[in-house]
Amino acid sequence: MKWSWRRCALAVLLAVAPAVAPAAQVPSSAAAFPPAFEDIDDVPMPDPDLWQRIRKGFSMEPMDSPLVAEHEAWYTSRPQYIARFVDRGSLYLHYIVEQVEKRNMPMEIALLPVIESAFNPKAYSRAKASGIWQFIPSTGKNYGLAQDYWKDNRRDIVAATDAALNYLQRLHGMFDSWELALAAYNAGEGNVARAIAYNQKKGLPTDFLGISPRLRPETRNYVPKLIAVKNIVLSPAAYGIDLESVPDEPYFTEVSGPRKIDVKVAAKLAGMSEDQFVALNPAHNKAVAAGTGTFIVPVDKADDFKTNLENYDQPLVSWTTYQARRGESLDAIARKHHATVAQLKTANGEIRLDKKGHLRAAGPLMVPLTNEAHAPMKVASAAAVQAKETRVAAPQREAAATSVKVYTVRSGDTLYGIAQRYRTSVERLLDVNRLAAPTLIHPGLRLRLP
Repeated sequence: MKWSWRRCALAVLLAVAPAVAPAAQVPSSAAAFPPAFEDIDDVPMPDPDLWQRIRKGFSMEPMDSPLVAEHEAWYTSRPQYIARFVDRGSLYLHYIVEQVEKRNMPMEIALLPVIESAFNPKAYSRAKASGIWQFIPSTGKNYGLAQDYWKDNRRDIVAATDAALNYLQRLHGMFDSWELALAAYNAGEGNVARAIAYNQKKGLPTDFLGISPRLRPETRNYVPKLIAVKNIVLSPAAYGIDLESVPDEPYFTEVSGPRKIDVKVAAKLAGMSEDQFVALNPAHNKAVAAGTGTFIVPVDKADDFKTNLENYDQPLVSWTTYQARRGESLDAIARKHHATVAQLKTANGEIRLDKKGHLRAAGPLMVPLTNEAHAPMKVASAAAVQAKETRVAAPQREAAATSVKVYTVRSGDTLYGIAQRYRTSVERLLDVNRLAAPTLIHPGLRLRLP
């Protein structure tokens, strides 16, 4: 008979049982246990826990520094803080652990977002660092994290994790020490290299603790803080911490979707609240998710999202861009587009306003696509436009042939943008093309221009 590991483990336990407890103390029910262990695979076993996997991957040396004890005390005196980062991190941690394992990096790296952002994807520092890995704009761009009007990939969980691990591996290659690589991740490789060079000239140690006095306080505390978190995860009970279990299984997966879709609609199709959807897709800056056409959803909701998307017969986008002028009143813009100031702020994120509520700079703003409050949107199809054009009398078409221009809609176009470009109005465009307001245009649609 081929024994499973569970059978072997139970056999060992039974073998040592007499030495632990006298036979007379064994419950009578034990005598009825099948001697051949035929039903052992039916015995429920505890689910594997991700913390166990993380502990097995720890490989950095203990650090003899009073700063480690100081940060251990700080974290253990704040169990609610630990509970919050465990709750947020449970969404992303399995993915990060798998990526760290694939690269044979120390598993301590998987805990780095704890001290960077407490796993808050919307975290934003005074140095303009963003995301769970806290990339500043320049370093983010250097490692392929695009930042534009629509999105900030420093907040993208998958893209930013890949970039952070690439950066850390490069730093490890430069300094041949994970402690020094982590210090450089925080302070920049130039600062760490200069501290090492200074100590070399003085004949002083060039490891992390040796160069710490030459580093700024934040960096001096950075690695000890990570080691403190590692020690708590390694033995939470010793610190009086009840570490919430995290399943050792993928939480999310990538699914294909449209290149543009309202965040609210996407969340609805995925069977999630908007906050839950944003937590997995935090890179999108606006009310419309625009980009690569891939989205992150929980594994158990992926099939439903695909099915709901295929069967959805309503418009996917209800917002468009408005080219606002410097000094324009946000309140006036809101009234013009049948929205509230609060709605515009929610859809656009940060809007720079002066004390009177006027825009400090010109630029695009997200506004409701509809021109009529609560009016249902309609999708304009090329066939519909062509069918209506054929109703125009032939003599009129021939007479106008030399003056009528046709524009083919491209990706990213809006009716307002086209109207502005050709010095007309949205209403005139709709009238010329016999379209009812409000209308959602799409790439490939041919519009007659006034």
